[in-house]
Amino acid sequence: MFKGSMPALVTPFKDGAVDFDTLKRLVDWHVDKGSHGLVPVGTTGESPTLTHSEHEAVVDTVVKAAAGRIPVIAGAGSNNTAEALRFVHHAQNVGADGALVVTPYYNKPTQAGLYEHFRMLHDESNIPIIIYNIPGRSAVDMTPETMGKLAQLPRIAGVKDATGDLARVCAQRITCGLDFIQVSGEDATAHGFNAQGGTGCISVTANVAPALCSQMQEACLAGDYATALKLQDRLMPLHQAIFTEPGVSGAKYAMSLLDLCEDSVRLPLMPLTDPTKDKIQAALRHAGLLN
Repeated sequence: MFKGSMPALVTPFKDGAVDFDTLKRLVDWHVDKGSHGLVPVGTTGESPTLTHSEHEAVVDTVVKAAAGRIPVIAGAGSNNTAEALRFVHHAQNVGADGALVVTPYYNKPTQAGLYEHFRMLHDESNIPIIIYNIPGRSAVDMTPETMGKLAQLPRIAGVKDATGDLARVCAQRITCGLDFIQVSGEDATAHGFNAQGGTGCISVTANVAPALCSQMQEACLAGDYATALKLQDRLMPLHQAIFTEPGVSGAKYAMSLLDLCEDSVRLPLMPLTDPTKDKIQAALRHAGLLN
């Protein structure tokens, strides 16, 4: 259902407000460049600083602009189960194809608490749910065993794995089964993730280089890892440069150089420092995206 290159879509701003016209243009651009899906209002979409009404308006706009051409997985996470359920219901009601739900951050639930959080979202909605496991940000790590229990529920469809541990893919194949969708949440290891059994990436770099990311993922899906590695070699400096400072700041700056959107971010994020800007410019040239 969900595979290939799926940009973790930025939320463009203009004069401090969400720039919905640019957002719609970005959706069309991604479809034209071969992205296999879109994931609005994740962390790269600056969900922590969007109001609830902005969050929902962005999801609604992206779903309508995509118009069924590619799947939309709406960011719907919270460390408040009731609030997460609100976002999951909204994603379902506006016609999103799935909901991306992060493991609850800051309050550090137990494995039992993680299970119950996702079970409730599953039981009280009717939309495929992708678990987002990113212990570096959430301070809690869902174990393969807990994920395996959740995978038995019919609408817990897969995981966006941002642990950086490629062995997890194999461990989760054992506990969750071969039909459980596993996509990477880390651009730099996406090639290796697929070799271990993954089927795609929810990507920050794909905001900037959607065609290259799509081609790399398609080569992996076809089993042509030699071609995929050549593409990854072109992309790797960009993966590294974008994450020198917070990834959304890096992605938006790179996009601004390509005349795609402004590089405006909301506090507490900041515009990039000059050394990081230089690094991103060099990486864009290496990838063949900037003269």
